[in-house]
Amino acid sequence: MTNNALLATDTPRLLRHALRIDAIASGATGISLVAAGRLHADLFGLPVALTLPIGLFLLAFAAFVGFTGTRREVDLRAAKAIILINVGWVLLSAAVVATGLVPLNALGTGYVIAQAVAVGILAELQFTGVRRTRR
Repeated sequence: MTNNALLATDTPRLLRHALRIDAIASGATGISLVAAGRLHADLFGLPVALTLPIGLFLLAFAAFVGFTGTRREVDLRAAKAIILINVGWVLLSAAVVATGLVPLNALGTGYVIAQAVAVGILAELQFTGVRRTRR
């Protein structure tokens, strides 16, 4: 595999924008969970014990996505990893709602579904952007 297959200097705007939006949204959610974990617990029924680790994960993920999306040459392997993580997030969110493993209230269930839909849309936009880059 050549470097051209791994790095894309002519990255379509769609991929760059989707990565940047993902970084901003993930970072904002991570900050919110870290800074206001108790509020999330009260509003959504999310256990406080989960707010800090999820928030820290999202902050690290946001940094990775932001770094990837702002490079002159986007590493397509990193973009694909981001897509896979996003798909995993959607599947995990669906499992949380379906199993009741986390005791979410009605607002929390709606929030988890809404953010899973948003993450799924971002993953699809990123996937489309990678496909367009590879052509």
